[in-house]
Amino acid sequence: MTGKDWQAGGKGGKSVAAAVGLVYAAVAAAPASAWAAAIGLSTDNHITGTDAGVAWEIFTGGFIAVSFLAAAAIWVTSVLRKARRSLRRHAFVSSGLNNLNQGVVMTDSRQRIIFCNDRYLEIYGLLRSDIRPAMTDPELGDLRRARGVLDACSDQFYRLSNACDGLFTELPDGRLIAVKRFKLPNGGSVATHEDCSEQRKLARQLATTKQFLESVIDNVPVCIAAKGIEDGRYILVNRAFERFSRVSRDFIVGRRADEIFQPQTAANIAATDQVALASPDSHYYSEMVFERGSEKRTLANNKVVARNEAGQPVFLIALFEDVTERKSLSRELENAKKFLETVVDNIPVSLIVQCASDGHYLLANRRAETILNRRREDAIGLTASDIFGPRDAKLIVARDEMAVGNGGLLTEEHPIRTSEGLRLFLTRRVTVRGDDGEPQYLIKTNEDVTDRRQTESRMAHMAYHDGLTDLPNRTAFLKALSQMIEACQGTDDEFAVLSLDLDGLKEINDVFGHAVGDSLLIEVARRIQSAAHGGLVARLSGDEFGVIIDGKQPAVGQALAQQIVAAMVPEFLIDDKSVRTGLTTGISLFPRDGTDPASLLANAGVALFRAKAKSRGSICVFEPEMDRQIRDRRVLHRDLSNAMRNGELSLHYQPQARTGRKLVDDDVIGFEALTRWSHPTRGFVPPGDFIPLAEESGLIVAMGEWILREACREAASWPSPKQIAVNLSPVQFIHGDLVGLVHSILLETGLNPSRLELEITEGVLIEDFERSLALLRRLKALGVRIAMDDFGSGYSSLSYFQAFPFDKIKIDRGFVMYLGRNPQSAAIVRAVIGLGHGLDVSIVAEGVETQEQLGFLADEGCDAVQGFFIGKPEPIAHYATLVGRPPRIPEAIRRKAG
Repeated sequence: MTGKDWQAGGKGGKSVAAAVGLVYAAVAAAPASAWAAAIGLSTDNHITGTDAGVAWEIFTGGFIAVSFLAAAAIWVTSVLRKARRSLRRHAFVSSGLNNLNQGVVMTDSRQRIIFCNDRYLEIYGLLRSDIRPAMTDPELGDLRRARGVLDACSDQFYRLSNACDGLFTELPDGRLIAVKRFKLPNGGSVATHEDCSEQRKLARQLATTKQFLESVIDNVPVCIAAKGIEDGRYILVNRAFERFSRVSRDFIVGRRADEIFQPQTAANIAATDQVALASPDSHYYSEMVFERGSEKRTLANNKVVARNEAGQPVFLIALFEDVTERKSLSRELENAKKFLETVVDNIPVSLIVQCASDGHYLLANRRAETILNRRREDAIGLTASDIFGPRDAKLIVARDEMAVGNGGLLTEEHPIRTSEGLRLFLTRRVTVRGDDGEPQYLIKTNEDVTDRRQTESRMAHMAYHDGLTDLPNRTAFLKALSQMIEACQGTDDEFAVLSLDLDGLKEINDVFGHAVGDSLLIEVARRIQSAAHGGLVARLSGDEFGVIIDGKQPAVGQALAQQIVAAMVPEFLIDDKSVRTGLTTGISLFPRDGTDPASLLANAGVALFRAKAKSRGSICVFEPEMDRQIRDRRVLHRDLSNAMRNGELSLHYQPQARTGRKLVDDDVIGFEALTRWSHPTRGFVPPGDFIPLAEESGLIVAMGEWILREACREAASWPSPKQIAVNLSPVQFIHGDLVGLVHSILLETGLNPSRLELEITEGVLIEDFERSLALLRRLKALGVRIAMDDFGSGYSSLSYFQAFPFDKIKIDRGFVMYLGRNPQSAAIVRAVIGLGHGLDVSIVAEGVETQEQLGFLADEGCDAVQGFFIGKPEPIAHYATLVGRPPRIPEAIRRKAG
């Protein structure tokens, strides 16, 4: 601007000079007479040439002087005008620089301060008077350093402030000043000083906010990804996206979907992107399949388009979460709901759900239609008043309100008139409360218990009555006996307890069948009741009856027993069959023979036992000495309980051999394990004494387990793999897991199942034929052999062999002992052997004690024999050589040899 002014002034001077020159040229060209006339000299005065010349020179000189003075005046005027313009321009620039928000310092080529604005002084707390004339920039730095507003040395200050980023210095009051220096072409410099404190604060807030938002986004469990619209490249992904995709975010950012994901997934992403961009509300929700390695996941995809101020799309933000499990759970929930609806709909109990506040029906299952007398769909939304009559509805509503008010379970039985007639229902009401604790639902179940109550009534009768004869059973008899004792205590009253045993019932069943036997029991019960004359009659067990009769004893009891026995004398005509039977009677008296039901009944049983020992049909009254036998049995039972723990039981082994007229050791095929009891005081106790006692008391279960384990353990140790036979009691089939026991013992001992032979009697099948048959089949499936023991001594139905494939039949010793003396025995043995061969079942004869018996059996083709003639039951050491062990040397001989 100054240059331009100076240029304008120059041009004005040149114009003045030109004007002066033009004037001077005009004067020189005019004639002297003209100039003389001009100045007033007349030519008529005849001025001379010399005077004219002088005059012209004076005029010319004066004119030039005047022109020079005029040009000087014009130049001075121009200079003054330019100076005024420069001063105005300088004031304007100074005013502008002083009002900048930045401090400005200008130096010349010698680093002298030529300008410093007010903002600079204000920033550093300086005064205008602090800036001396001709002060240099380093001196200004020293001043600031002395004032404590510059913490950098001169070299560092100039080096950093000249850099691109400039110098940042922090003042004592915490303000941050940004300094930048710019060099000028003339060698000087301009430095700007800007207070960045507020910017720094805002920058820190921005950084904190950015970090917070990034942290929030990064920790949101929903996957978030953002991409640019123009190039489709991802610019942001959070940690959830990284975890889900199993791809590092460093790899994802800057790449497109087709560079990261599988083709199908990338195509799905691109398709949903286009739909979101075309959506009028810039938002699109969808579900898409995402391929992650070898698996496919279902994603709930929510895409939002971010637009700029002009409304143009800039970014596409995708928020999605993996809903694979949720959808799977939803399907499972739906299936579970359908399943529960099916279950609820098919339970055999009426189920109704009502709103607790207004009683409207919300749910009813199919069974409820019987009570509602309409389809369940038609009942939804109705109340009890809409469905039932006024009287019934009033009663139902009152009970519903009571249940809601109670809050607990309310149960009652009441009749309800249904389409099937009047039925008895068990109604249960329970209130379900909401989260606020207020009643929300009332659930009612109505169970038709008409048939159950009728059944329970019948069962109550059956609980105290015999199902066949309809007489009171043992439980009712004992209860009546207790009541009788209570009534007679403290008085002189007496009564008798009769225990009656029906004679020959087993034989009748064997000959005529169980149907005839059952009919006989019914007729016997009627005759006993008829002869009892008011006495209480009960059926105590299969063929045992009991009677309670009061009066003078023992005369009244004996007289009644004789009357009952007499009532049995006439034949019974059953199904056109003439059947005869009798009764054996034992009698105990109150209070002489006992003052409690158990003692009286037990003593009557003892008397019955003594009566049977005498003869069938006899009558026996209990005597105190009879109790000694009972006490002896009880003591023996107690000792038997301790026998196993004390090691008093042992096993003896009796050999079984192939049949031949002459037997050798090689004919021995196996052994039967037999239990022996060596009592510490009684000595040897016969098996016939303690085995029945063990079966009556149930000790046979534990004893049988010990016998089976010991026999298998012993047989497994034999070098020679011979058979081992073990007897099973019918009690073992009733109690415990017999099949599991045998299996575990075989595994424990390592005995080959084919070497084990289990012997049963017909009693096993008589107790519970179907159950026992199933157990035998399971035992046989283990690989063991099953033998029928004592065949011919009892019922011995041939149907057993039709139902179960026995491996062996053992002919009872009662037939073998009479061979050679009784033709009937020989015929029976011969028939059994033929039966066995016809069924492909091995036959073993027990009780062989003579050569004659052995010869007969050999001639008839009996497969094997067992008995004293073959070998007595002995400890296994006695048969060491037969099982492949070295013979045992007697102790005396061993000592002598030693």
